[in-house]
Amino acid sequence: MSKVAVVYWSGTGNTEKMANLVAEGARNAGSEVSLFMAAEFRADKMDEFDAVAFGCPSMGAEQLEESEFEPMFIECEGKLHGKKIALFGSYGWGDGEWMRTWEENCQSDGAILACDSVICNDAPDEEAEAACAALGKALV
Repeated sequence: MSKVAVVYWSGTGNTEKMANLVAEGARNAGSEVSLFMAAEFRADKMDEFDAVAFGCPSMGAEQLEESEFEPMFIECEGKLHGKKIALFGSYGWGDGEWMRTWEENCQSDGAILACDSVICNDAPDEEAEAACAALGKALV
């Protein structure tokens, strides 16, 4: 059985809802899933999982959340080479630039993106909910 970690930061609850849907999709596909808030996860946990989903909303000028999520993620970057990952998050403005930049950084780090990233404007609608479940399944 594969082991998947879903690691997220959420300010309004939108990305948290997405994280729960990703976890549910991975569980339904037969994986053992652990759900972590960003403050609970560190790079030394990366080796415990076959795949990791990272979720963070767009903040400020289309960037990752800077106080908890970004420091944790920067620490994990050294463990991304060859690791199957997926990215998700919500936004309230802009056009998704933060996600494109994040994907490029992960690919430069040698990560294997399991599927297209999932973004949604504000709360996830039915389409985004289905995409989150599919993202979780793709990690298994």
